[in-house]
Formats: sequence, C-alpha cells, structure tokens
Amino acid sequence: MHRYLPLSFADDLETNARWYANDPAYVHDGRRITHGELLKRAKRLGSALYQAGARHQDRIGVLSMNSIEFGEVMAATQWSGYILATVNFRLAPSEIAYVIQDGAPKILIFEAQYLPVIEKLRAELTSVETYVCIGGDSPWALNYETFVASGTPDGPPMRAREEDIWCLIYTSGTTGRPKGCVWGHREMRQLVQVDTWLCDMQHPDRTLIVMPMFHLGGLVISLSQHVRGGCAYLYRQFDPVAMMQAIERDGLTILLLAPTMVQMLLEAPGIEHADLSNVRTIVYSAAPMPSPVLKKAIELFDGCNFVNLFGQTEICMFCLSPMQHRPDGTPREQKWLTSVGKPYPNLQARILDDDGNECPPNVAGEIVARSGAMFRGYWNNSVATLETLRDGWCHTGDMGRIDEDGFLFLVDRKKDMIITGGENVYSREVEEAVLQHPAIAECAVIGLPDPKWGENVCAVVTLRNNLSVTEAEIIEHTRALIASYKKPKTVIVADALPKLVTGKVNKVELRRLYGSATQ
Repeated sequence: MHRYLPLSFADDLETNARWYANDPAYVHDGRRITHGELLKRAKRLGSALYQAGARHQDRIGVLSMNSIEFGEVMAATQWSGYILATVNFRLAPSEIAYVIQDGAPKILIFEAQYLPVIEKLRAELTSVETYVCIGGDSPWALNYETFVASGTPDGPPMRAREEDIWCLIYTSGTTGRPKGCVWGHREMRQLVQVDTWLCDMQHPDRTLIVMPMFHLGGLVISLSQHVRGGCAYLYRQFDPVAMMQAIERDGLTILLLAPTMVQMLLEAPGIEHADLSNVRTIVYSAAPMPSPVLKKAIELFDGCNFVNLFGQTEICMFCLSPMQHRPDGTPREQKWLTSVGKPYPNLQARILDDDGNECPPNVAGEIVARSGAMFRGYWNNSVATLETLRDGWCHTGDMGRIDEDGFLFLVDRKKDMIITGGENVYSREVEEAVLQHPAIAECAVIGLPDPKWGENVCAVVTLRNNLSVTEAEIIEHTRALIASYKKPKTVIVADALPKLVTGKVNKVELRRLYGSATQ
C-alpha cells in the first residue's frame, strides 16, 4: 500500500546533513559551509529567533545580497516553521519600507551595508521588534554571529510542517505596488523537485547562482540543487570575466543566467580559450534567447544542455528542454527556439480570449495555468488574489499563443511588463515616478528592443505649458523614487500621446511610432 509522505524542507535539510554532511552546501567568496554545518547553524539560528520572540509562522525579514548568511536564514525558517520574507535590495528606500511594512516581520536580518537605510526607516517599521545585522552592529541592531551563538543546538521547540507557509516573495503588480506571493512548503518542494529533474541536477553538481536569491529564480534553483545534495556557488554581481574564471577555477557544472548574461559571457575576452568542459547544463530564464546568441553558445559550450524556464513569481509554467534546442534543425524545429517551450510537468495551461473561451492553436490570448506547484495567493491582498486565482487557475496577465505542437510563444503583456536584463519592470510604476516631476503633463512607458538587455525602458512624455526639462533631469528625478534598473534609459518628448476612444493611451501606436528609438 502506497502512502503519501507529508514532508517539509526540514526533512531535506536533515537528509542532506545525514548523507552529505561533509559536502559543501554553499560557497561564497572563498568561504564554504557544508550540509552538516548548515543544519546545525539553521537550528541554532532558529533557536535564537525563538528566544527573541518569534513563533510558528511569524515572518523573518531578510535584506541581503547573495551570501552564506542568506542561505542560513533560509534554512532556519525552513526547519523551524517561520515564514521567510525576502526584500529586494535593489529597491529605493520608500519601496523597501513598503515591502517590510506589508510583510510585517517580527525580526529583520540585514547586511551592514544597509545600516544607513534601515536606520532612517526604523520609525516606519512598526512590526520589527529585533534588528540583526550581518557583518556589523549598532546600538539598535544585534551582531549576526553573536545572535546565532545565543541559540541552542537543539533548535526551537517546533518544527516546520508540510502545510506551513515557507516564504513571501515580493513582485510588482500591474499598478507597480509590490505584492507578496505566498509559497508553502508543499508547493515549493514540488517546484524544486520538478526543476531538479528538468535541469538534470545530480550530486555533487556545482551550480552558479548570480541571480539574486530574493527572486524566485535564484532561490528555487539553489534549493533545487540542494534537493540532490549539491552545492550552490553564490555570486553577488555578474561580471563576465569573473564568471569565466569561476567556471574554470571551481569546475562549475550548472549555470543559471539570463539571456543577456549569456551574451556578455560569450563576449568576454579569452572565452574561446577557457576550459568550459565541466559545464553540462545552462539554465536561462525570463525570455527566449536570441537565435544568433544561442547558436554561438551551443557551439562554444560543446555538448552542454540548454534549458529555458519561463514563468512568474506566482507560477512556473513552461520549459524548453535540451532536446528542443535544435538551431540546425528543420525550419519547424528552429521555430521552437523563439518559444518558451511546453508546459511544466504536473501543470495545465490554456490560452483564453476576453470572454474566457479557450483559443484555438496559434490564436493569441491570456495565458492561464494551474499546478500543484504554484503560489497560494497574495499576502494581505485578497482582492488581487481573487482577481488572479479564478476557479483554481492562475490568470497571468501575459499574452501568448500555443501552436499545434504545444509550444508557447509570447506575443504581448496585458500588464505592460518590460523585461530588461532579466528583471521585470512594470510600466505603470515607472510612469508614476516620472509624473511626479513638475514639468511632466503625461507619461507612457514602453519597452524598446535592445540587443544587449532584451528591452530598455522608454518614457514618452508631454510637458506642461511653458516648462522644459532634459532627458537627464527626468532620469535623475526617478533615481530616488524607484530602483535603478527601473529608471528610463530613453526619454522622448512628444507633442501629444496617441489615445484610444476610451481615452487610454494607445501603447500599440506608441511602439509603432518609437520602436526604433535609440538610447
């Protein structure tokens, strides 16, 4: 008789500590921590959090770049039953404050480089009772190492359960305001197990994680590697020469990169002479890779598997597998390379028209999907949850078409989302920032094709009477309001914005008018 095992990430941590106790779990900047040490540190940190007042399913905030300490906080919440609330360190201070206030963590763990920001925000962060600083301290923040040492080896008097929420991963909504996607142990474990299989992760693979771990991609792929007892090599910034050297020095076997990063790596000086023989899987995400870049990468990384994963923070949906990467195949097979693949295992996807009817093959509509591995809803936002999750289906807001072979092709985005360098930028958020400039009367933001970044953020504006402003002034104005990667790279001053009969800006016409604009 077969029985279902209700396991949590705590079970994975204990399994790795038992079978791979002396094998590295994380490596960063010359430091490493083994799977055995990771469990010990997780339990001690979990105990310290409990002694500081955290209880089952309380939120633990973390504001940090990729680091071993970030991995320890992840593990502590996984073992103890706390909820990890990630914070995007690239956000502007006001955005950071909103995310922390919304998640309402009882304890906030942050890197020393963010001390000045958090010190200014403390009066707003009413839920935070204890501040813990990685790599530093202050009169109001405890030193991280001292804090961990205060815990007991046995951990807190509780343990995570399968039905528990594990993390809140924040993403931007159609209005630009971040929303916390609720992921449970059950759903996230299903996702990482599928990704482990799709990316062919084994023990003792060594996976490059340069994508920030507050994102679903970096977080999930690092956990997927740990499902097989492998190691995540953490990097804080992408530098193509440094990545090339790391591949050779550390014998990295799996790379997680945005298409832009792959292109930059291919252009790194000396890459044609580098020893890339250990790399057997390159995982890229966010968008299809340009065909010339993909062909060059396949030639350079001879014998390497390429996997394209597509989804959003709410649900991972489609995958272009190694067997479907055929740049020298038939015209039909080459067409697959411009798609984002076929549905994930254990997932159903449909294309719906505006009336909710399923579209026939090759007809565009909204992408909807459902899976055992998807988010549970938005934290503190029942309205958005009801709008997105209808009848068990996740309504993505993305537009696409599925061809007769089952491949998904993206055609547009209802949410006007721009993907630049692997980062999602919502146009409405940028528009709100630009419109705060006193000289701006109207603003519409669109994505323009960019050979390096995929898309760049372009703001088309009209000016108030008798006022003038330069492109540089508008860009600088947005710096304090939104994250740097969201700022417009191009600003176009127009006499008027094209409108639909409803009065809304016609962005299709804007893209037609300015689609060839340059930075």
